[in-house]
Amino acid sequence: MPVSPDDADLRGGSLESPRLVTPDLLRAWALPEPTGTKYARGQVLIVGGSCTTPGALLLAGTAALRMGAGRLTVATAEGVAVQLAVALPVCGALPLPQDGEGSITGEQVGDLLQDEIQRADAVLVGPGLRGGDGAVRLLTAIARMLPEDRPVVLDAAAVTALADLDRASAKALGGRLVLTPNTHELAGLLAVAEITDDDLAQATVRISEKLDAVVACGPWVAGDAGLWKVSTGDTGLGTSGSGDVLAGAMAGLVGRGASPLQATVWAKHVHAAAGDVLAARWGRVGYLADEITLELPRVLRSLGGD
Repeated sequence: MPVSPDDADLRGGSLESPRLVTPDLLRAWALPEPTGTKYARGQVLIVGGSCTTPGALLLAGTAALRMGAGRLTVATAEGVAVQLAVALPVCGALPLPQDGEGSITGEQVGDLLQDEIQRADAVLVGPGLRGGDGAVRLLTAIARMLPEDRPVVLDAAAVTALADLDRASAKALGGRLVLTPNTHELAGLLAVAEITDDDLAQATVRISEKLDAVVACGPWVAGDAGLWKVSTGDTGLGTSGSGDVLAGAMAGLVGRGASPLQATVWAKHVHAAAGDVLAARWGRVGYLADEITLELPRVLRSLGGD
C-alpha cells in the first residue's frame, strides 16, 4: 500500500513554507507496485480531442501507459476516432458525436461511454477538447455517470467547463478531482483578470479549497494535506503538448491505484525531471512533448516507481 501523506514526514507545507518535492520524498511515498494483468494494473479512459487536435489524446494516452497503466481507451470526435486508433494501436477508440467544426457535442455520451466509465479506474477529460457548450454537456454527463469512488482528472477546456456546471454535477465531482489548469484557466476559475507568479501559490490553494480538489499549476500542487512545490524543471517544458503528457501521466498513476494527491505530486516531478533529462541532451528548449513521454518510465525507474 502507498504511504499516506498523513505521515508527518510526507505532508505538504503551508503558503509560508511549502514542502519541496524531492526524490527522497517520493521514494519514501512509494507508489502501488504494478503487478498482474493489464486490467489489474489500471484501466484508464481519456475523453477529449477534436478533428483538429487528436494529437492531444495520443500524447496523454501514451503518457498514461508509460506511467504503468495497463489498459487504455480514448473517446474523441467521430471524424478522427479511426485515425487515432491507427496512430495509437495500443488503445481502444470510441467515436463521439461532433458538430460541423469537428468538436465533441456532448450528446449521447451516456449511451456511448457508460460501460467504459464503469470499468475505468481513472478518467481523464479535457486534452485537446474545445470549450463551449459541448464541453459543458460532456462534463455534465460524465459527472452524472461516474461511480462515487472514481477519481477524475480535468485538463484544459474541461477545467474551464467546471464554472458552468449545474450545482448537482459540480458537487458530484468534489473530493475526487484533480485539476491541471494553466494560469489563464486558474484565473478564470477565480474570476480575476490574471494571476501573477507571486500570487500563483495562493491562487492554487484557493481553488483547491473551493472545489475540494487536488490542483496542480506551475510548480505548485495543493490539496487538503498541504502545499508542495516541484523543485525541478525548466522553461523547455513549456512546449506544445507538454500539458497533455502531464495530465496523462497523472491519470496513469491514478489508474495504478495511487491517490489523486500522490499521483499528482509524483507526476509533476517525473514530468519535470524528464524535461531535465532532455534539456541535458538537446538544450534548454527544442525538445518535443512526445520525447517527454519516452523519458517517463526511465525517471520512474530511477525513483523506484516502476
